[in-house]
Amino acid sequence: MPHDRPSDPPYEVRPVTRDRWDELAAFFGPSGAYSGCWCTWWRQPGSAFDAGCRDGGTGNRALLERLTLDGAVPGLLAYDGDRPVGWVTVSPRPQFGRILRSRQLRPGPDDAGGDPADDAVWAVPCFWVPRAQRRRGVATALLAAAVGHARAGGARTVEGYPVDTRERRPDDGVFTGTVPLFERAGFTVVRRPASGSRVVMATGW
Repeated sequence: MPHDRPSDPPYEVRPVTRDRWDELAAFFGPSGAYSGCWCTWWRQPGSAFDAGCRDGGTGNRALLERLTLDGAVPGLLAYDGDRPVGWVTVSPRPQFGRILRSRQLRPGPDDAGGDPADDAVWAVPCFWVPRAQRRRGVATALLAAAVGHARAGGARTVEGYPVDTRERRPDDGVFTGTVPLFERAGFTVVRRPASGSRVVMATGW
């Protein structure tokens, strides 16, 4: 999804605090961003996520709403003026259980952020930019802001799991971003899993 250009005008990017829940819900719309996902795929087991999609997205929406109203700040919205144009989820990696359970993406023993419980390692696993807003620099602005937000929250390392579209066509879309997008933000490749189209990239300080 985030095939992007670095040269577009900047956007204002704001954290989704509890007072912005209604803006996020309106931006995601009746489809909950994509097929009722409400950007909760990384946050729950597959069975719970699938059930939350089968009910029209009600369960997945309830999870994201609860996180937001409880003060978790599950992600950021990019604005063009007063109008939201893009979303990115960013949180400490332990909040994304599906990453830690993934054979391809979970931290390895030799990784700098190898402890699965280390909440100083944050993750940026998903973007959602509506089709009409793509290729305008929205994802670039979102990723830069996500790194800044993570650092302000105490992160030592930020990970992403983009698709390397130069190597192969993605199996299931590019909602995790692309390698060039992350390279422009200063990320480097940590690991290239043998299977799947995603790679693990990171930046730190």
